[in-house]
Amino acid sequence: MKYQHKLKQFIAFTGLFVIAMGWWGCKVEPILDPNNPSIGSVTQSAQLGELQNLVVGTEAGMRIYLGTYLDDVSMIGREYYRFAASDPRVTGDLLGKGGATLDNNTFYTTNPFAGRYRVVKNTNVLIQALQNTKAGISDDQRKAGIAYAKTVQAYELLMVFNLEYENGIRVDVNDPDKLGPFLSMKESLDAIQNLLNEANNDLKGNTADLPFTTTLYSKKASDFSKFNRALAARVAVYRQDWALANTALSESFLSLTGSLTDGSYYLFSTGGGDLLNPVFFPTNTPAAEVRVTHPGWITDATPGDARLSKAPKRTTTATQDNLNSDYDFFVYTTNVAPIPIIRNEELVLLYAEVKVWQNSFPDAIVAINRIRTAANLPPYAGAVTHDALITEILYQRRYSLFGEGHRWIDMRRYGLLNTLPIDRAGDDVWQQFPRPATEN
Repeated sequence: MKYQHKLKQFIAFTGLFVIAMGWWGCKVEPILDPNNPSIGSVTQSAQLGELQNLVVGTEAGMRIYLGTYLDDVSMIGREYYRFAASDPRVTGDLLGKGGATLDNNTFYTTNPFAGRYRVVKNTNVLIQALQNTKAGISDDQRKAGIAYAKTVQAYELLMVFNLEYENGIRVDVNDPDKLGPFLSMKESLDAIQNLLNEANNDLKGNTADLPFTTTLYSKKASDFSKFNRALAARVAVYRQDWALANTALSESFLSLTGSLTDGSYYLFSTGGGDLLNPVFFPTNTPAAEVRVTHPGWITDATPGDARLSKAPKRTTTATQDNLNSDYDFFVYTTNVAPIPIIRNEELVLLYAEVKVWQNSFPDAIVAINRIRTAANLPPYAGAVTHDALITEILYQRRYSLFGEGHRWIDMRRYGLLNTLPIDRAGDDVWQQFPRPATEN
């Protein structure tokens, strides 16, 4: 599906349907709205409008604490600095300054964790509503709607996993009074993959429309399957299941010749009650509150790389907490710029990575050159070996997916965290975030 640049009108919160998560122990408490039906009536006899409201609330909730999540992974991955004069923990804890460690009971740990499980709760309510609704929808529509909810669940759980890593995550949280256990790292990724695959069984080949409108991708179930398979390819690569990743990519919206920006996005607008892009700052914003590019991203770049436009030079150096940058972080150039969930440029690079691991080096080079050409770089002329091509792919991912939440994860999955720069003597590069205090 080609991304539509015209923003759809998006209502952020609708009473009952954005479920507030009491964060302690993952227990979820609903916020009841006297002007709307009770949660019980929605899960037992939802009307089409109520299903739509649940979806609106779900997709609105997906953006909550997104800025904190991106700051977490981008700071530790040394992509950009988030300067916040009012909170020294951002440049202190996240970079391990002076023996600091990551706190298990503060905003950068607890908020992304709670925000993602809040969305999972919304999707569980949506699944119950779809299972029991008496609204006039076909069985194929019901299956497609439930598959939509499971796809969103899997994505939100993956974001929790990205921070928690070896700590594992809870997947079974349907009953807040009887939560499932924390799974191991492998079990967590396997469960996310299985959830995506289970959802796709009811999407692939399904010619029905979803029984509601979504901003994530196409309303047609068979097309929404392509979004599901794109996410499945990402997870399969994380699991090093190259055969599954290859199949998932072939069933996704991957195109080696199509637009690199096609895909699924978080949308923002200036509409009343909606959210603005949480990581946007204008160029040359004063250093007290700003995001600026890590200097290494500039010095390691190939001269002439068109992607350097994502980091325009500032008129004055930004300095805070013994950290300096002469370049803004300007991936998102307006306060309503969309933020990718997953897009074709990532899929092309996943395809290249899969082909290297399958020893199909010529196919990998075709994909690499698609990215290099788009960045105004000459075709790949390095060694045609496994290690050389993986190094090239990681390099291209660093510049193509800059500020989209991938660098830290890429370095971790290849055992390269020790190659990330230490900005001040005594700083650290963290492998993962602690499990929130209330979950221990």
